[in-house]
Amino acid sequence: MAIVTIQITREGSAPGRVSATAKEKATLIKGVSQVLLDVLNQPLDATFVVIEEVELENWGWGGLPAAEYRKRLQQRK
Repeated sequence: MAIVTIQITREGSAPGRVSATAKEKATLIKGVSQVLLDVLNQPLDATFVVIEEVELENWGWGGLPAAEYRKRLQQRK
């Protein structure tokens, strides 16, 4: 049995959207499950995929909240 957790920020993948769509999530689940089948011979019916959406203000890296980190990256360009 395999359990895979995917964490993404809760923001849209296109302007005006506030989260990943059901279709995008289904594609992630299918793709990750297929990788486990291909690489580890893990049966699809024994693979569980959990998608966790995290509010953007609860996400950070480089010692900064995500929005500030992205802002600084843009300023460097």
